[in-house]
Amino acid sequence: MIRYSKKKIDFLTDLRTSVNDYFKNNNIEPYGNKRIIIKSVIMGVLYLGPLVLMMTGIFSSVWAVLACWGLMGFGKAGVGMATMHDANHGSFSKKANVNRLFGDSMYLLGGFPPNWRYQHNTLHHGYTNVEGHDEDIAPPEILRLSPHRPLKKIHRFQHIYAWLLYALMTISWIILKDFRRLNKYRKSGVKLSGKRTYRSLMTDLVISKVAYYIVFLVLPLMTVPVAWYWIVIGFLLMHFTAGLVLASIFQTAHVVPTSEYPLPDENGELNNNWAAHQLYTTCNFAPKSRIFSWLIGGLNYQVEHHLFPNISHIHYRQISAIVQKKAHDFGLPYHVTGSFLGALRQHARMLKLLGTGKINAT
Repeated sequence: MIRYSKKKIDFLTDLRTSVNDYFKNNNIEPYGNKRIIIKSVIMGVLYLGPLVLMMTGIFSSVWAVLACWGLMGFGKAGVGMATMHDANHGSFSKKANVNRLFGDSMYLLGGFPPNWRYQHNTLHHGYTNVEGHDEDIAPPEILRLSPHRPLKKIHRFQHIYAWLLYALMTISWIILKDFRRLNKYRKSGVKLSGKRTYRSLMTDLVISKVAYYIVFLVLPLMTVPVAWYWIVIGFLLMHFTAGLVLASIFQTAHVVPTSEYPLPDENGELNNNWAAHQLYTTCNFAPKSRIFSWLIGGLNYQVEHHLFPNISHIHYRQISAIVQKKAHDFGLPYHVTGSFLGALRQHARMLKLLGTGKINAT
């Protein structure tokens, strides 16, 4: 396993002291509060409400049904970003059982929580943009999200077709990806649970997928009064919407021209310590858009999230000024793009650079 540099730097210690002082001086806790509960309820209703309206026959025309599935796609992404994400980082609540309960909302999205926690919390947060460790930059070979991966002729067009593949993200969860990941982790000797065997986890995975299909596909096919193919089209529309939203939010934070892709030296050591590494590989966007930030669970503040994943996203805007100042004081980068549209343009530019081999492998 690779290691981070042991170079002495007081940035993280100083930053943590300042952030802790912020919470202490304002007499607040770093976890979620009633604001995150309200947001979770709203996103949950946006996700499940249209399903109920369709299945009870309140909305029965084809266009109304398709609109419901489209709204469910946004709700699905919202539950993932505003509820599931914080909970699986342990920042939704100070109570572990509450975090586990809301973290298991991943099942409602068609995903598998044990896989997600290891892939996201351990690999992505632990080794952001590090080739061979961060699975977020290791999609199927048709996409090249790292300068250290093989360059193919088709990649020159990836800035065009990548968005179509992003829309398939949650579809891949419910079909094959979770099964492949669980099998991969088993072969690698990864311990996803201290108490459960992989056989138990696989049983859980199979049951959860069957239950997901029953609730979100079979029951609508049986109850919604439109032709079956409209239900299938709507189900796919929901997933395409959620996949495109989620992938666009996450990829614009790490696969942009300012991001670095460091490799360990011959001794397996990276050039920077963990905290500095997060600053060199992460970028914020749209920091002034409060409504947008509310909708995406504060994930436009990715720098703050990567440095403080144990703090709820509802506090990121407030602590961002502290993080930015400390980064400046220690001569470290603090990357930020002014708008989400600008972040999408930067990501598209990076896709093109990676697709043509015109980006340095640093």
